Amino acid sequence: MPRPAARVDRGKSEPLQEGIPASPPLADSELEERRHSKQLRYLWAAVACGAVTMLCMPLAEHFDRSNIVAIFLLAVVLVAVRFGRGPSALAAVLSVAAFDFFFVPPRFSFEVSDVQYLLTFLVMLAVGLITGQLTAGLRSKARLAAHREERAGSLYAISRELSAAMEIDQVVQVGSQAIERTFRARAVVMLPDKQGLLTTIPAGPWDAGLDVEVGVAQWAFEHGKPAGFSTDTLTGSDVLYLPLRAPSVTRGVLAVKADNRHLLSIPEQRQLLDTYAALVAAALERVHYVGVAQEALLKIESERLRNSLLAAVSHDLRTPLTVLQGLAEVLAMNHPPLSAAQLEAAELMQDEARRMSALVHNLLDMARIERGEVKLHLEWQPFEEVAGAATNATEQILKKHEVHVSIAQDLPLIEIDATLIARVLVNLLENAAKYTPAGSKVTLAAAVVGDEFRVSVTDTGPGLPPGREDEIFEKFTRGNRESNTRGVGLGLTICRAIVESHRGKMIAGNQPGGGAMFSFTLPLGSPPEPAAEVAAQEYEGARKCAVTESSSR
Repeated sequence: MPRPAARVDRGKSEPLQEGIPASPPLADSELEERRHSKQLRYLWAAVACGAVTMLCMPLAEHFDRSNIVAIFLLAVVLVAVRFGRGPSALAAVLSVAAFDFFFVPPRFSFEVSDVQYLLTFLVMLAVGLITGQLTAGLRSKARLAAHREERAGSLYAISRELSAAMEIDQVVQVGSQAIERTFRARAVVMLPDKQGLLTTIPAGPWDAGLDVEVGVAQWAFEHGKPAGFSTDTLTGSDVLYLPLRAPSVTRGVLAVKADNRHLLSIPEQRQLLDTYAALVAAALERVHYVGVAQEALLKIESERLRNSLLAAVSHDLRTPLTVLQGLAEVLAMNHPPLSAAQLEAAELMQDEARRMSALVHNLLDMARIERGEVKLHLEWQPFEEVAGAATNATEQILKKHEVHVSIAQDLPLIEIDATLIARVLVNLLENAAKYTPAGSKVTLAAAVVGDEFRVSVTDTGPGLPPGREDEIFEKFTRGNRESNTRGVGLGLTICRAIVESHRGKMIAGNQPGGGAMFSFTLPLGSPPEPAAEVAAQEYEGARKCAVTESSSR
């Protein structure tokens, strides 16, 4: 018997036979082909019964009628295996009729001479129907198992292909092709840009002609819910919009339009499509984080190379700059004294050497901080001494500015590395001197606010560029990119690194009345009590104990 026709087109899976409710609906031409194939199955069932009858006719004189019944039942089983439930039921009825007409006396008549044959007919019909149903059920289960195996195979195939994709275009192409093969549908993947607006990523020629509604897709993306056909939102659309929900965020929207509208209405097929969308979303997220990891690795390697280069160059510059600064100082103190022009040149050389030396120190400090080589030597210190050391170090730089020091009275001791915190204050004061005009007011203030020790350096200059209050703490970033002020943008970076190593926090901003403000906070902790107070407390405790003992006596 020829095998029933089944359509196989462009790598699509073969349509399932009856009894499999999850099989996808077909197009009109394919439905007509399916109906014709079903009619042929019933015809072949009738032909099989006729063939068995013709085969048993010459055997009727040599075999008992029970053997003839067995041959007809065998034919019913074979029809059920081959063609399913309906043809097997037809074969059972035709077999009983043929056995009655051709083999039960009187032959060639439906009359029955013996009433016992009626029981034979009933048993034969019941056995044929039951056997056919059981056989067809097994066949249906086998087909269903094959269908599930095919689904598992398709999921494995798309998972394997998506796991090998390393770029977004590859993920889009693999996902769209898999949906086109499995669901006979056209698919378009829409991904968000930097502003969160969806843009279409074409996967190939098969998605041509699929008109997507950007507004509906944007709604599905923002709300994380499907929209369009067979959903609760804009059901009149022919396109189904599925958000590509990844574990962290929604990565985009998958727009799908099936050739047969009813395909996407089948729960099992819709579940399979949702699984495909989840796999595509996971692949997009993986590709995204692969790019982030590669970018981070490249940045780390670049930072490491830059820090190594800065450390090497800074070490090589340190010695000649120290010598140059010393020679400039000796030249300025030369005897007999230099002329006014020569003395001015010597002082200029000395200032430039000092500035270059400070720059080299900043580069070295930044390289040490990046390598984690800065170790804190924490001691309980009075902040007044640290502030005094910083103002003395910047006295020459701030000689054209109005400097005010506002330190609250009765400040507690703070546990700091005095050298590094003084370095922070020096950098902040130098920064104020560089970016404010002569005559500006620079204020260094310190006070206890809540459970924190707060220090601030403010000025009355032009202030910070709006919106860049946090950016200026990054390496090689300056407040004004077009400024002619000397520097490489490391001072504030070093200040924040030192403060954070003290478990503090540093911020920058503009004052309401104008001017920049840099402040940092340090934890107060529990400073040790002075030795005199400790001795007094011990003496008082001993006296109370003596009084108590004498009273008890």
